[in-house]
Amino acid sequence: MTVSENEISTDQAPADELVYYRLQFRDGGQQFTGAGPFAGLIPGTVVMVQTDHGPEPARIAGYSPLCGCRELKSQVSYQIERLGQGAEQEKIVDLAESEKIAFKACAKLIEKHKLDMHLVRVERYFSGSKMIFYFTADSRVDFRALVKDLVQEFRTRVEMRQVGVRHETKMLGGIGTCGRELCCSSFIKNFDSVSIKMAKEQDLPLNPTKISGVCNRLLCCLTYEYETYKKQRKNMPKAGKRIKVDGAQYLVKRQMPLQEAIVAENSDGEDIILTKEQWHQAQPLKKENPEEKEKRKKRGK
Repeated sequence: MTVSENEISTDQAPADELVYYRLQFRDGGQQFTGAGPFAGLIPGTVVMVQTDHGPEPARIAGYSPLCGCRELKSQVSYQIERLGQGAEQEKIVDLAESEKIAFKACAKLIEKHKLDMHLVRVERYFSGSKMIFYFTADSRVDFRALVKDLVQEFRTRVEMRQVGVRHETKMLGGIGTCGRELCCSSFIKNFDSVSIKMAKEQDLPLNPTKISGVCNRLLCCLTYEYETYKKQRKNMPKAGKRIKVDGAQYLVKRQMPLQEAIVAENSDGEDIILTKEQWHQAQPLKKENPEEKEKRKKRGK
């Protein structure tokens, strides 16, 4: 969507007051937080932001929610330098079209050179000084001949950047099993390490189909509540331990971190739930000897 200059509000906010917006560099791409002294910018407005390789155009996607703590300032990914001029608004449309053309041309060259690689996306700098071709491959690829052909075709610097399946999914986007847009394509900037231990800590089923994302890797969201579960479990009686509460002995079966409760087996073999007030006063007992364990099993039968 292109916004005419007549529709753009150029109200200047006070010098010490920043207005926060959500920015998009590509249609349907990830949104970032940007700030600048420009009030009343409507969705679709082209603005110029400073990146690590120079100024790049972005579109306003809407206002960004402010930080709830007044003493803290919202963190931003980019600073809005100025509004896009008429020629720059047209150029951002041409930029997206040139990336599509480059993608098709590169795909044909990959087929021509019979390279075992999958092209994911093409990015071109606004200045035209460089093009980045993102691809996936199972092993190292000798793409020197491909780069020569691309340089000859587009007359600019060319970089071939190999990415993993998680980054590929981040670029392509999609819908997760939760029904929402993928976290990686919507707001995650850097991937954290995810392990099966995180799923175990949260009592999740260890079925790969249940805890894997569309990239066939462990779900990124397993990291979100891991530290909370870990902190809650830290001071709770562990499964397999024997405790004494109000004169009665119990065998801890499992923990319920969110409820701050535990499931324990009493001397009659019944499972009961002990609240935090109950197990907090519990006294640890020595490990059960084999004879007592056998007697308890018989009582359970």
